[in-house]
Amino acid sequence: MSVNTHTSHRVIAGTYALLSLAGPMIYHNLVYLGMRFVDVVMAGQLGPQDLAAVSVGGDFWVPVSLMIIGILLSVPPTVSQLFGAGRHAEIGHYVRQAAWLALGAALLGLLVMLNTATLMHWIGIKPEIIPKAAGYARAIAWGLPALSLYLLLRYTSEAVSHSRPLLFIASLGFVVNIIGNYVLMFGKLGFPALGAVGCGYATALVLWAQFLAMLTYVYRRSLYRPMQIFSCFEWPQLDTSRALLAVGLPIAISMIMEGSMFSAAGLMMGRLGTVIVAGHQIALNWAALMFMVPLGLAAATTVRVGQALGRSDPLTAQLAGWTGIGASLGFMTFSAIVMLLLKEEIVGIYTNDIAVTAVAIQLLFMAALFQIFDGLQVSAAGALRGFKDTKIPMVITIIAFWVVGFPSAWYLGVYLELGPQAIWVGYVSGLALAAILLVHRFHRLTKKKDPAVA
Repeated sequence: MSVNTHTSHRVIAGTYALLSLAGPMIYHNLVYLGMRFVDVVMAGQLGPQDLAAVSVGGDFWVPVSLMIIGILLSVPPTVSQLFGAGRHAEIGHYVRQAAWLALGAALLGLLVMLNTATLMHWIGIKPEIIPKAAGYARAIAWGLPALSLYLLLRYTSEAVSHSRPLLFIASLGFVVNIIGNYVLMFGKLGFPALGAVGCGYATALVLWAQFLAMLTYVYRRSLYRPMQIFSCFEWPQLDTSRALLAVGLPIAISMIMEGSMFSAAGLMMGRLGTVIVAGHQIALNWAALMFMVPLGLAAATTVRVGQALGRSDPLTAQLAGWTGIGASLGFMTFSAIVMLLLKEEIVGIYTNDIAVTAVAIQLLFMAALFQIFDGLQVSAAGALRGFKDTKIPMVITIIAFWVVGFPSAWYLGVYLELGPQAIWVGYVSGLALAAILLVHRFHRLTKKKDPAVA
């Protein structure tokens, strides 16, 4: 068999393994986005104040949840490397220590969410919105411990190439969310009608249901027993916690930096009027929907790279990383082409307003380019996480989004008053720089003959 044929077989096998692992993750991401869509639609049935409350309360929920997700994203590369090395019995120790970090992050988030009314007054949210928005935030906050522990078990399962439970867990959450919203928002089955606050409680209920389902699954399945996750109780250990935070904290900062840039750019759109904001939201929402695919591919890439490094197989780690990057680039390029060819049909899903449609169609051209770079940067970051390489990517993210992206968006869109497309140019410039630098970082890292396991 020739070298080229052997390489082709490895690429095909690697792509199949990537898609098999990523499929349930992508499904989970899409269902989560669907739950958010259901929340907005059902809140809209109650009136503008409840809709605004869910939106504003959600703006506080996002950075808190990103902090927790980022910190716990230290688990997949850590567990996958141990699993690849055959050191299964050591996994339980790291999971137990990560549980303390999860609960600590949840407590910190809980303190923030329970005091959002003060923060809302401070940043100037309209007084009539605050009571319901703060009530929504307080209600959803009680799901933070469940979210943290669910993510811990989910990431552990993914790290050992077992993502199938996500198919059931995501579906369960979607059903519980609809029922919970219906009962608690509209006051059914003897419960009081809580409106937007009921939506927050329903989401918290979803998070607890998902955690308990995942806990039961992991506890009962023999697949997880060699890891000895539940074999003993441990108090926090500083060395292990520090090692996990060294990987996870830069990820959390990177995610918050990226998310906050998009929020800030959205606020800039708010200066341009209601029609502009509506068109911007359509383009951004469609891009976010498509982003769920490379997000799942990136998570699977982290696992495959980590397992290969655990087996002391840097060449397979390199191939796994490039396979993930290539798959994300391929999908997002296809998505961009579809977006350009079917732009009127896509916008028609959201609105029939002529003015909003015109703005959204213009922005979809920018969103198509935006998508390609977005897929590249998230997949490259996922590949680097498999190496536990997160500090340099954090620096890259901060520079790309806040030294280049945001200032460009502000200068072109606000200072020069060039309109909403100019703000998207800032979006794209930041993402393009992040994508180029992160891909280059992965290329340099894997050029080494023996990339070290962190």
